[in-house]
Amino acid sequence: MLASSYPLLNLFWTMLMIFLFVFWIFILIQIVVDIFRSHDMGGWAKALWLIFILILPFLGVLVYLIARGGKMQQHQVEAAKEQQQAFNSYVQQAAGTSTADQLATLAKLKDDGTLTDAEFEAQKAKLLS
Repeated sequence: MLASSYPLLNLFWTMLMIFLFVFWIFILIQIVVDIFRSHDMGGWAKALWLIFILILPFLGVLVYLIARGGKMQQHQVEAAKEQQQAFNSYVQQAAGTSTADQLATLAKLKDDGTLTDAEFEAQKAKLLS
């Protein structure tokens, strides 16, 4: 019954509209998260952006993406780095190895001839950063 009253093209159109709606919601959530994540904006600037996006959603989102699109990427990269550092410190803590233990292991590998001086210095700089 439903198939005879709802042609295939209408089904595809409905699927496209649902996809675009979900995509729009995803972009809107990303922008709101970025507004709250921004440390370079004050409270009033954040409030004005939110009001602009809520009152004129399409224009507000487009203007935000044009004006602060690069900052959005920087904020996501910073958040990913923070998460990676937190994960690395958790793994080190759970494994019971400290930076000093890792440096001692590197020194032993260098003394054994497994690592060259350049490799040792690169790994040491990586551990200390």
